[in-house]
Amino acid sequence: MRGGKLRFGWLVTAAMPLAGCMVGPNYQRPEVPVAPQYKELAGWTAAAPADGAPKGDWWTDFHDDLLDQLEPLVAVSNQTVRQDYFNYQAALAEVKLAQSELLPTIGLTGSATRSGGAGATTANRGSHVVNAGSIEATASWTPDIWGQVRRLIEENKATAQADAATLANATLSEQSLLATTLIELRLADANIDLEQSTVDAYRASLAVTESQGAAGVTGTPPSAVITARVALETAQASLISLGVARAQYAHAIAVLVGKNPEDLEIPHSTGRPTLPAVPAGVPSTLLQRRPDIAAAERNMAAQNAAVGVAVAAYYPTLSLSAAAGFSQSPLDGLLHAANHIWSIGASGSETLIDFGYRHAEVLSAKATYEAAVASYRGIVLNAFADVENDLSNLNILANEAQALEVAVADAKRGTQIALDEFQAGTTDYTTVAAAQETQLADQQSALSVEESRLVDAVSLITDLGGGWSTAQLH
Repeated sequence: MRGGKLRFGWLVTAAMPLAGCMVGPNYQRPEVPVAPQYKELAGWTAAAPADGAPKGDWWTDFHDDLLDQLEPLVAVSNQTVRQDYFNYQAALAEVKLAQSELLPTIGLTGSATRSGGAGATTANRGSHVVNAGSIEATASWTPDIWGQVRRLIEENKATAQADAATLANATLSEQSLLATTLIELRLADANIDLEQSTVDAYRASLAVTESQGAAGVTGTPPSAVITARVALETAQASLISLGVARAQYAHAIAVLVGKNPEDLEIPHSTGRPTLPAVPAGVPSTLLQRRPDIAAAERNMAAQNAAVGVAVAAYYPTLSLSAAAGFSQSPLDGLLHAANHIWSIGASGSETLIDFGYRHAEVLSAKATYEAAVASYRGIVLNAFADVENDLSNLNILANEAQALEVAVADAKRGTQIALDEFQAGTTDYTTVAAAQETQLADQQSALSVEESRLVDAVSLITDLGGGWSTAQLH
């Protein structure tokens, strides 16, 4: 057996230099145009330097205890994330599968038989029994002479890294959606509180109107009482309808953390998330901070390796095989040196005519690679646009919030003046109703802008990568 092993080892050693060649293009990441800074960064005031960008648990910057409790559940319980996690695990298995093709296949077979027949003489009619057996070790190896297997490993590794980035992107997206939905729920609670205070104010106005109408105060006709009552009833109906949106937000939050809606109770809260300061950094860092960009880049690398796999099909393949063992009949003394058997061999194959099949395979792989390049560059450009949109939205909304803050203050003052004049009998109720309606509209607008600013802050953090980095890819 030792002689067979030595001979197979000699063939393997002889083939090793041939296995150092790799056909196909080596990967280089294509360049993309990157601006030195964001266009909409002008006027954007960051409260911290770029190295203070959100890292890890970025949601804690919104200072909401419930958000802090729920966000970690997304990575372990969200079903979309779990699906991408197992896709990543499958990709890792594909890498190991490809790596195994670089090594020989070794097997062991054995057999034993017992046979019998009639005796050879008439004097001895007993059966004649023969025991026979064999044991054999086999090895076969196809050297990766042209790098086809190594290109396949390269492709599978890049695909696994792309799946890892896709998993990170799915996690970030679902975490972002959870934060956005919780913000919407908190602002729904704030709108409910506002509508409740409006109902209370309208109820008080109705009581004053009814009292003045009953007393016959000038300027308080029956229509004023009806107007006040309709305003109250409309506000009460609006208060009820707000509960519909809140319930839907609560149900969506439950699903995002992998729970049934009935298993997650979110009580009404008067607290609201705070607006964090998000340093945007410079555009070039986005190429390392966004997992969707990383996934596109790794897919591009995988398609480049696939070109090498296709090109390698043009070249011949060489297979080596060896076998060594023992065979003996009768079975006694099977492992004796005299019963040793061995074989060693090599075979090669090459396709001479395939009527353009391999050429088409290469063209297809190259076209797929070019499509991946275009996809990568498109994702990068859209990423820059996403951040620019977030920055411009936050800039504009900040100015709108300041204007609405002044408008709400003036509207409250105007409502109080109208109420005082109405109670003094110097104005009619329509002035009060108009003032109250204006105040409610301004307050609702202010809450809407506050919600938009918080949501855009989540969007900016997400579009900047949420603290993720390509260094996390393995």
